Amino acid sequence: MSDDRANAGGFQDQVKDAGEAMRASGQKMADNSSSLGVAMIDQAQANAQEAFTAMRAAAQAKNLSDVMRIQGDYLREQSQRSMNQAREIGELILKFGRDAVAPMQGGGKAG
Repeated sequence: MSDDRANAGGFQDQVKDAGEAMRASGQKMADNSSSLGVAMIDQAQANAQEAFTAMRAAAQAKNLSDVMRIQGDYLREQSQRSMNQAREIGELILKFGRDAVAPMQGGGKAG
């Protein structure tokens, strides 16, 4: 009988540990979701500021050639900014995935 109790106690410990790991994983996901949202808002704000800067410069341009140059510069910079932002978000998502899975793999608190 004592073997049965020991096995039951071991199973209960495993269930408890699994529950704690899932809870830790869920908390990491919630924390990281907030961080991802802030990063996306920061990126949107930077994009809007750059767009308004370019529009202001175009409105003050002396001729059509200046407007075209300003527009071309803006489009090139925005393309580079978009690639950098996509890379940043992708890296955040990968890190968040690793952080969320670590507690369930016995990694404890990932950072």
